[in-house]
Amino acid sequence: MQRLAEQILSHAEGLPEGAPLAAKGLLHLGSRAGVDQALSRLAERGQLIRAGRGVYLRPIKSRFGTRAPSVEQAVEALAAQRGEVIVPTGAAEANALGLTTQVPVRSVYLTSGRSRTLSLGKQLVELRHAPRWQLALGKRPAGSAVRALAWLGPEQAESALRSLKQKLPAAAFDELVTAAPQFPTWLARSVGKAAYV
Repeated sequence: MQRLAEQILSHAEGLPEGAPLAAKGLLHLGSRAGVDQALSRLAERGQLIRAGRGVYLRPIKSRFGTRAPSVEQAVEALAAQRGEVIVPTGAAEANALGLTTQVPVRSVYLTSGRSRTLSLGKQLVELRHAPRWQLALGKRPAGSAVRALAWLGPEQAESALRSLKQKLPAAAFDELVTAAPQFPTWLARSVGKAAYV
């Protein structure tokens, strides 16, 4: 019979790159205390990366050594595992949409779950709880626009919306207009004005 740590490692190797391991998902292999202890020992030996409280990742092995999975892969896998919505912040979205030239230095994501920090190797990823309206349209282009507008604020929203009306596909802009009643008053008003310009 395999030791618990070996069973956990073989289970981890069957997962896609960046997929998180949680003790709750390994209870079929042993008791909760045993699984927790095995995960902790595997992390101490460097065979797993402890990303956060109760979240472990398998390091990626290459000819150059081992590294943590990419931030995007880890965040997407965590969102799928936990059933949360996790999306980039408004600063990152504004940069991606060409509304600002500022590039975020830190990896920060908005989440429907609790605020917390993940550590992927030497990189820290901050997950911040966000209001429902910022997460409503998810990763779709209209959702990116909402988060970018929220980050830009009321002073720059109307000029940004004029630019977005030309950049976004018509269907995505229509989706943004349809979702406007969910937004704060200042943003709903700006979106409403932009729809008829």
